[in-house]
Amino acid sequence: MLTNHCYQGDCRSVIRDLIAAGVRVQCIVTSPPYWGLRDYGVAGQLGLEPTLREFLTNMVEVFDLCRQLLADNGTLWLNMGDSYAGSWGSQGRAYSGVAVSALSARQVAASQRKASGTGKIRDPGIKAKDLIGQPWRLAFALQDAGWWLRQDIIWHKPNPMPESIRDRCTKAHEYLFLLAKSERYLCDMEAIKEPAAYGITPTGVGFGHGFDAEPRSRVRTPAGWDTAAGGHHELTGRYSKRNSFARETKYSAGEHGQKAQHRAGREDVDYSETRNKRSVWTIPTQSFTGAHFATFPEALVEPCVLAGSRSGDIVFDPFMGSGTVASVAQRLGRRWLGAELNPDYIALQAARTQQAGLVLESAA
Repeated sequence: MLTNHCYQGDCRSVIRDLIAAGVRVQCIVTSPPYWGLRDYGVAGQLGLEPTLREFLTNMVEVFDLCRQLLADNGTLWLNMGDSYAGSWGSQGRAYSGVAVSALSARQVAASQRKASGTGKIRDPGIKAKDLIGQPWRLAFALQDAGWWLRQDIIWHKPNPMPESIRDRCTKAHEYLFLLAKSERYLCDMEAIKEPAAYGITPTGVGFGHGFDAEPRSRVRTPAGWDTAAGGHHELTGRYSKRNSFARETKYSAGEHGQKAQHRAGREDVDYSETRNKRSVWTIPTQSFTGAHFATFPEALVEPCVLAGSRSGDIVFDPFMGSGTVASVAQRLGRRWLGAELNPDYIALQAARTQQAGLVLESAA
């Protein structure tokens, strides 16, 4: 079996061949075509189905095959954006691979009319101007098909595509869903911890969120409590249940007004400078000089690969496109496999993965 290789063809056929060859991958990171948003100019492409139901049926089929290819403790990281009824093609058509940002407004408008017809929608079950909701519709369809839907991560774009719209906000986010094949799965959250925010902040809400500009105690002492050194007070009444833990807990106000809490019989807690990664990722969109205009940024892929795989594991992308997942996986010491229907993109992937990554093999 070849690794660090993208197979050209329909991803469903490629995955079936990999399954038949006994291949198992540890992690899948992908961004499938969004329904009705782009025409890549390739026969048999997914995403241009006449109805949303047909699109979801095809996606469930793709990811059912992916689930068979995935290791039992593997994960799927699925990026999906949304669209509005009547706006198909507004994000651009593939003009010989030219980026939509390079097209004139007139060309984009012509693309919209050609793709869907002015003022018309494709799916009779969706009203004009409706938000399609395709990310969540797909996530729930995959959940119904047997996947564990573990989390919705918000990809916040600080540099979103401008929209000439006056009756809603400009969309500045997409979804990244974490799905698992089984209840227990590999997810190395230590590998993607983020810096903790310390120091004085306007919020002044305590440890982990900044401290008060002026130190102040956050401990309320009930009336009658003996605060002398070594003193104690037997809790009664309304304090006996609510604050029963206080019998074994001492509080002290530290520097910057930080309240340190230590359980009796335990060593002091070592608060590090990192914290568990949050579910909103602020990552700018990333341009690519090649012909593929729908790339997602490497910074979005990197935490997925780090958390979902180990060095030497295989990372798979059934919609490889320009090879972002391959490039990141290779740089992080993983092996990779991919599928891509458009032969023009295979050359782009080769250019991005020319430099081999360092794969560390564990000693037997």
